[in-house]
Amino acid sequence: MQAHLDSVNMSNQTAATTQVSEIPPSLAKVLRRFRAMGREEKMAALLQYARQLEPLPARYEAIDRTNFVVPECQTRVDIFPVVNDGLMHYYADVNVRQSPTVAAFLALTLQAVNDQPPAVTLAIPADFVSQVMESVGLHARETGLSAMVARLKRYAGEAQLSLNDNNR
Repeated sequence: MQAHLDSVNMSNQTAATTQVSEIPPSLAKVLRRFRAMGREEKMAALLQYARQLEPLPARYEAIDRTNFVVPECQTRVDIFPVVNDGLMHYYADVNVRQSPTVAAFLALTLQAVNDQPPAVTLAIPADFVSQVMESVGLHARETGLSAMVARLKRYAGEAQLSLNDNNR
């Protein structure tokens, strides 16, 4: 297990130095879009994304969420990973009305990584949150948003390890 964690950490460090052109196209598209926007455009885009967060399937509402909560977030956020045919799909539960920025960030991130192999999630650059949120003025949220990305990457690393074990 420690070897797995070390390899995930190494992947995270490698991703931190990856240029936008080297990351998967779905993530590069998000970063290009947000870099080209001014502050007001970013705020409007975030509100639009908040409305697009995929609803949590009913099957997750009654389960124990202890292992799915992201404790570093000021707002309650639960992230549920699903691996199907080697592809990741994440569901998130957050109060959109209470935390539209968090919901928006999750929506845009999940749109980029859902139904992709774990490697796409693992390739999220270390500064992804700051690149997306740059000039929006919501730096107080960056710790929690970064924790959400770290959780996505942890799930993807675990899925990748499981897939590698199944292919042996």
